[in-house]
Amino acid sequence: MSTVKVVNTKNESVGEVELSDELFNRKVKEYVLHDVVRMQRAARRAGNASTKTRVEVRGGGAKPWRQKGTGRARAGTRNSPIWRGGGVAFGPKPRDYSFKLNRKVKKQAIAMAMSARLQEGNLIILDDFSMDRIKTKDFVGIMDILDADNALIIADNGNEQLDKSSRNVNGYKVLPVDGLNVYDILLHKKLILVQPVIESLEKRLAA
Repeated sequence: MSTVKVVNTKNESVGEVELSDELFNRKVKEYVLHDVVRMQRAARRAGNASTKTRVEVRGGGAKPWRQKGTGRARAGTRNSPIWRGGGVAFGPKPRDYSFKLNRKVKKQAIAMAMSARLQEGNLIILDDFSMDRIKTKDFVGIMDILDADNALIIADNGNEQLDKSSRNVNGYKVLPVDGLNVYDILLHKKLILVQPVIESLEKRLAA
């Protein structure tokens, strides 16, 4: 077990919490993180680029000129890929770029990413992240106090004040436990966990 201090929104120590070694003290394997990030990014690709083949280009029914006697090369259709305005040979078509990895690998990768943030000293445990009102300035002030200029915040579902206050600030993202993923952890310099979500994380990522 790793013992980490718990702070409040004023960056004052209010206690300690023990973190599971299985989730926060993993050996970080970069190739596993790379595979999972590649999987996430591939799943986000639109894959909707499309070109017309020679069959789909309009026209081309008549032979441009007779087969012999003109001195020109043989041509059967104006839709040939070598002609201007013709079809495209081997062009892109709508496709799905996504691929799958084992669920166990994805869980391990999240644990490795969190372990990396803990080992770097970039993991912050907050006792609570309640805000009295929806105010971007208040959110930015809390982040300044916590010295977190770029952070991923994992909080309970339904924290409307936090969600809306952080929405227009670059460099921050708020996610529920179910939305935690490797790409967003690695994309942000710091990881902020609101203490109540730790138990939910342990249940979600249990082997």
